Amino acid sequence: MKFCSSLLAFAIPLIFQTAFAQQAPPSANKVLQEAMQQAGREKKNVLVIFHASWCGWCHKMDSSINDPGCKKFFEDNYVIRHLVVDETKDKKNLENPGANELRLKYHGDEEGIPFWLIFDKDGNMLADSQIRPAGTTAAAKGENVGCPAAEKEVSYFIEVLKKTSHITDAEQSAIEKRFRQNED
Repeated sequence: MKFCSSLLAFAIPLIFQTAFAQQAPPSANKVLQEAMQQAGREKKNVLVIFHASWCGWCHKMDSSINDPGCKKFFEDNYVIRHLVVDETKDKKNLENPGANELRLKYHGDEEGIPFWLIFDKDGNMLADSQIRPAGTTAAAKGENVGCPAAEKEVSYFIEVLKKTSHITDAEQSAIEKRFRQNED
């Protein structure tokens, strides 16, 4: 009887833990498909940010986008989605299946994170986080700006936003000011 009680005391929490275990994250393809459908309905583009829970620069990127001076601009112009990559061994279960392959497809696998891409509603890549030498194509390897902070990085980010959104002078100024704070 003592053995049965001990077994039940061990088994019941295990059963509940298994039953209520967190579901696996959605695949990168599913995340993109849903984001592009939403972007089509809302007449926006899709901003995909590859990140990890441990990444300080990833947190700075999110904080900058969600800053009160910037948030409305990003919400009005982009459907923003995160794809988890490069997690620590004990948090691999947080990674989106297929996210690393997608990052590889767009030459971001050796660029560090955050790494971001902007797509239109049809899945055409409009921009990425790589500054490339003048006169080269998107197929050329560039330098990842990640979370823009330095003047050159923020200038590149603003140019990307101008090409992929409707940005006012006031919004541009607020975004430049907020992202430059990341250098501190």
